[in-house]
Amino acid sequence: MTRSRQTPEKPWTMLGALKWTASYFHSHGIDSPRASAEILLAHALELQRIDLYVRYDQPLQPAELDRYKSLIRRRIEREPVAYITGEKEFWSLSFRVSPAVLIPRPETESLVEAALAVLSENEPVRIWEPGTGSGAVSVAIARERSHCRIFSSDRSLEALAVARQNAVRHEVIDRVGFFAADWFEAFCCRERPFDAVVSNPPYIRRADMEGLAPEISRFEPRQALDGGPDGLDAVRRLIREAPRYLSPEGVLLLEIGYDQGPAVRDIVKSSGEYAAPEILKDYGGNPRVLKVRRR
Repeated sequence: MTRSRQTPEKPWTMLGALKWTASYFHSHGIDSPRASAEILLAHALELQRIDLYVRYDQPLQPAELDRYKSLIRRRIEREPVAYITGEKEFWSLSFRVSPAVLIPRPETESLVEAALAVLSENEPVRIWEPGTGSGAVSVAIARERSHCRIFSSDRSLEALAVARQNAVRHEVIDRVGFFAADWFEAFCCRERPFDAVVSNPPYIRRADMEGLAPEISRFEPRQALDGGPDGLDAVRRLIREAPRYLSPEGVLLLEIGYDQGPAVRDIVKSSGEYAAPEILKDYGGNPRVLKVRRR
């Protein structure tokens, strides 16, 4: 941030800082440059974004400007805004995030919608979310279905700590339980089957990992993204093993890649454990969620 057009007699205002930063981000190929500038400045000043425009002509103090500059430098290095601020909105809720968890995406809200569509609004059900990450999916479901009992697992203890914080923040910790497990390894029997298994597993093809945006390939946890050679290692395992833990006519819901529908249908068919699969679309019209019921 240079003072070529600003002088000590005319310090940076909120609006002036936003305009400069948006232009700077744009010149460096940063996505959503204006929105990123607003979020980072609001975070640096501990304000809401709307406050930046209510107080647009307010001068920035030297300490405030220094904090903002440090955030700009981190974003120029392609660190995601969500990791810089430690927050990400999902399902109209604010979630704590860290580099230990995948940043919740808008398309994953389709997974929550699919779960809510098959869950009774008043009958108690038991749900398991393996690979919970930030806990966003479990927390969103728990907020909408207070009678559900949700079990959320992840092999990362750091991720589980973040997920628990989010459950406490949104007051659902009494009905969402967390435990460490690598998919099904925590279970040895099916004494208490689940009515639904809901998951957003890794589904990126390994060869495609390095071609992802730097914000993803350099900062987000690889284990939450890398789905193996064909992207379907975790999806395949969940489809094949879930029937052992699903109640009769229990439902399996998985987020998948937009182009993985045909391959996933074949995996479901070869298992012989399910009724005909459905592939549900996300808000962008892309195939996104596998829905299948146990026979």
